[in-house]
Amino acid sequence: MTKSKGKKRKTRKKLRKNVRERGKLPTRKMTQELSEGVKVSIEIEPSIHRGQPHPKFHGRTGTVSGKQGRSYVINLKGENKKVISGPEHIKKVKS
Repeated sequence: MTKSKGKKRKTRKKLRKNVRERGKLPTRKMTQELSEGVKVSIEIEPSIHRGQPHPKFHGRTGTVSGKQGRSYVINLKGENKKVISGPEHIKKVKS
């Protein structure tokens, strides 16, 4: 069998929820508003597929640089990269 080369390959543990975390998401997480310059962490919510960044960015931190539609543009820390992610997949970092 040939090796798959899809976007979600090798993410069996990364895109999995704990048994106690399953179920419906709180609405506040889906409708959170973030201003520019806020430090955030990218934590992918596996139950929601729209606005999901590439799994290689899971766990990375950065700052919000703007909004694009309903998603946010995040500049990654220590790299010259921009990631576009939905609000469900972003967690505000306490600084």
